[in-house]
Amino acid sequence: MFFLYDRHVIKQSINPINHQNNGIIALTNHHNDGLIMAETGIGAKTMKYIIPEYTTAEHIKELRKRLNMTQKEFAEFAGCSKPTVERWESSDKKITGPVVTLMEILKRDTAWAKKLSVPEKKFRLRIYYMYRDEICTIIDVDESRRLVEIKNYTDNLQYRAFGINTEPSFEEYEEFLESRCFPRTRDKMKLELDKLGIPFYDPMMIIEKTEGRMADDDFWLKIEV
Repeated sequence: MFFLYDRHVIKQSINPINHQNNGIIALTNHHNDGLIMAETGIGAKTMKYIIPEYTTAEHIKELRKRLNMTQKEFAEFAGCSKPTVERWESSDKKITGPVVTLMEILKRDTAWAKKLSVPEKKFRLRIYYMYRDEICTIIDVDESRRLVEIKNYTDNLQYRAFGINTEPSFEEYEEFLESRCFPRTRDKMKLELDKLGIPFYDPMMIIEKTEGRMADDDFWLKIEV
């Protein structure tokens, strides 16, 4: 059983509404201070997260429109099919499952959808800077015009391709590529290049063969052309 009571009226007597039905009562003072929850320990189920047990078709449709998403886009974001979203939005029943938690997160911060969105590909070359199977930074490159644009997907600066730098120059991009290769000064470098089938030292050509993997970390590069 749970009782809700106000911090300033704890000393007042509390009479449960219904001992058999795990009744909840609320006592508040005249200042409308926040309530806190106490557990009696009598047949009670501990609450760990303030997540509703279910959501509804109306709530899903309303949030999707707030996010400015089509049903297809919301399905992609939620990791389900478009027919599933259609079924949710036309249902007259309580909707349960992981979507309820997703709804609560998005209701509190709709910016998450934009933060996780993939930018439109404006340049021919796109590189994903990966940590294991996690995308840390997307790097879009126009080599002919020497332009670089990036989007980070982590707040950890050590996991970002360019750290604190959010607007790297083309020269900084070239330095980054070379940092994911063996050094130009390596002994017997010609043998290393021959093993890779590369005629001369070129960071992009090396990364196309090695994915920019290094022995001392779990970062790598995925190239999309």
